[in-house]
Amino acid sequence: MGTKWKWIVAWVAAAVVLVTIGVITVSSVGASIRGRGPLGNEVVRNAEVAEGSVRPTEIPSGLPRVEARFRKEFGTFVVACEGVYAYGVKAIPDTARGWRTISVERGPDDDVDAVFSNGSRSIEIEVFCNRGRPTIADVEYNHLGGDDD
Repeated sequence: MGTKWKWIVAWVAAAVVLVTIGVITVSSVGASIRGRGPLGNEVVRNAEVAEGSVRPTEIPSGLPRVEARFRKEFGTFVVACEGVYAYGVKAIPDTARGWRTISVERGPDDDVDAVFSNGSRSIEIEVFCNRGRPTIADVEYNHLGGDDD
């Protein structure tokens, strides 16, 4: 094998190694690049917290637990953060106004959500932990309309 071929083989081997390292690196940090919250977005946002209900407490692991109540027309969604992990503590529908809870994601996860329904209307609220504090990521309003709506 000539010197020229040795250089070509060395160059191809180096390219394969570098591409492999790049793929492994992107895969391992991809979640933080794609995700929301502190895993991928360190921008502090104003949390829509009702009545100053954010309160830190200590949990056995030593991470501060911060809990918040998000009150909207559907009722209340209580979310707790332990560092970057969100927990859907409870969803309390406003039953007096006809709302009911369809689903609650309990976590732990990088974000949790709850879905509330009232007749043909539904509201999904998604919350993540931004620097350890529950923060609304998205509120989605849906209407299941028929032909007569």
